[in-house]
Amino acid sequence: MKRLLALALLLSACLLPQAASANGALPIPALPTDWLSEPFSGTPATANPLPHEPIGQNPFLSANGTNSMHNDAYASDAYEVSGPLGVDLTVRSATYGVSECATIAFDSRKRIVGLCGALDGFKLRLIDPVTLRTIGGDLTTSKRNLLTLQNPFSDICGGTYFSLDSHDVAYVLTTTKQVWKVRVDADGFTKLGAYDASAAVPDGDCMVATMPDWSGHIFFATQQGRVGVIDQDTGTVKTMKFGDGEGIYNSLAGDETGAIYLVTTHRLAAVEADGTGTPVVRWSETYDRGTTQKPGQLSQGSGTTPTLIGQDLVAITDNAEPRMNVIFYRRSGSEPGRQLCKVPVFADGASDTENSLVYAGGHSVIVENNYGYAGLQSTLLGKTSSPGVAKVTLNDDDTCQVDWTNPIVAPTSVPKVSLGNGLLYVYAKPAGCLLCDNWYLTAIDVRTGTTRWMQRTGNGIQWNNHYAAIYLGPDGAAYMPTLAGLIRFADG
Repeated sequence: MKRLLALALLLSACLLPQAASANGALPIPALPTDWLSEPFSGTPATANPLPHEPIGQNPFLSANGTNSMHNDAYASDAYEVSGPLGVDLTVRSATYGVSECATIAFDSRKRIVGLCGALDGFKLRLIDPVTLRTIGGDLTTSKRNLLTLQNPFSDICGGTYFSLDSHDVAYVLTTTKQVWKVRVDADGFTKLGAYDASAAVPDGDCMVATMPDWSGHIFFATQQGRVGVIDQDTGTVKTMKFGDGEGIYNSLAGDETGAIYLVTTHRLAAVEADGTGTPVVRWSETYDRGTTQKPGQLSQGSGTTPTLIGQDLVAITDNAEPRMNVIFYRRSGSEPGRQLCKVPVFADGASDTENSLVYAGGHSVIVENNYGYAGLQSTLLGKTSSPGVAKVTLNDDDTCQVDWTNPIVAPTSVPKVSLGNGLLYVYAKPAGCLLCDNWYLTAIDVRTGTTRWMQRTGNGIQWNNHYAAIYLGPDGAAYMPTLAGLIRFADG
C-alpha cells in the first residue's frame, strides 16, 4: 500500500504543472525521453469489414457502441464503425489531473460521458469529443476514504461501471449502495433521483456492476456475490446471493430472453427476474478457478465479463493452471452439453486475463494476456507484463482452436474490435530500457494476427491506462483513458 501511495505521489508530481488546469485545456505532460522511440511504426491499413452475427439492441440502453464500457448489452467490445486506419494519424491528449475516465459512453449529441476515478472518489465528466475539454462541471457520485486499507488502484466499488439509456440518462453505482439516475444536459448533469439498495447490501459489501434487462429491471451485482433487481416504478429492491466466498468482480451482459449473464469467482451463471421481480438462477456452470489469484487479476477466478455471440453462445475464460482456457457455452438447453469446447492460451505459468473477451466476427473472440501486471510498478523502469493476444474460434463441429497468437504485450487494456474495418486495437507497453516506458495504441489485423501499426502516446506512468478500456466514438475516432487524462486518435 505504501508503494502504491508513493507511485500516486510520483504521478501527482508529474502532473503538478497541469494541476491548475484540470479541465482538459492542457495535454498530458510529455517527458524528454520521448525522443528515444519512434512515434509511429508500421503501415496504414485498408478497411476490410468482418462478417458477424447480429448484436442485440437492449431497448433500455442507448445505441450499441455508445452505452457502456463493453459497448452493448452483449458485452461484445466490438463496433460497427470503422476505427482509425493509421492514415496521417493525429493524436491529441488532455489532462484532468490524476483522474482516469475508465468507463465512457457517448450521449445523443455524440459527446463523451465519462465515469472518472481519482484518489478521492468518482465523478461524472462531460467531455468534448474533439477538443477533449470538459463541458460544465463534474458531478461527484462517490467519495473514497484514503484512510482505509483498500488499494485505490484496485478498488472497483461504486465507480467502475455505469450505463447510459436512449434518453441521455446515466445509471451510476455509488459507494453508498445507491443507483443514481443522472440526466446529461447541454452543459453538465442533473441528478434525477436515486434507488437505495443499502438495506439489501450489508456492511462490508459493495455494488460493482449494473445493467438493465430487456424489460427494464435494473440488475446490479456486489463484490460478495449478491445479485439485485430494482423495480424502476416502485424502487423495490430484491436480492439473491451465491455461496459464501463467491465474489463478483466484473460486469454483466444480457439478451432478449431476459437473462443477465455474470461470472463469479466460481461459476458462469444466467440469472433472471421472476414474476415477483426477485432474481433467480436460470442456470449456472462451474469452471476451473485454479488454486491462487494470479498476478494481473483482481480475484481468484475468471477475469472476464461474459461475451454473448449471436442467438445462443456465450464465452468466458477460466483461471486454470498452468494455462487458462477460453470456453464456449450454449445459452439455451440444459446440462450436460452446455459447454461446447475449451482451449488453453498463452504460455505455461504465465496466462491470465482481467479483461473481457472481444467479439471478432463469426464465432471468434480475442483474448488478451494480463499475467504479471500486479500494479503500476509492473510497467515502470522498462518492465512490463507477459506477452500475448490471441484469437480463438468455435468451429462448426463444436471444437475450438487458437487461430493465431500475437506476441505483443498489452498489460491491461480492454481491447476493441472494429467490425467496420477488421482491426483489433490494443494498448501496448513493450519491455525497454530503464528510461523506456513507452505506451502505444496498436492496430492488429483480426484475420491474420499481424500488427499493422503502432502509435506512441508517450513515455512514463502518466500514460498507463491501468485497466481502462479503449473506445471508438461515433465518428470513428479512438480514445484511450489513462491515469492522467484522455487521448484521442483519428485519421487525418
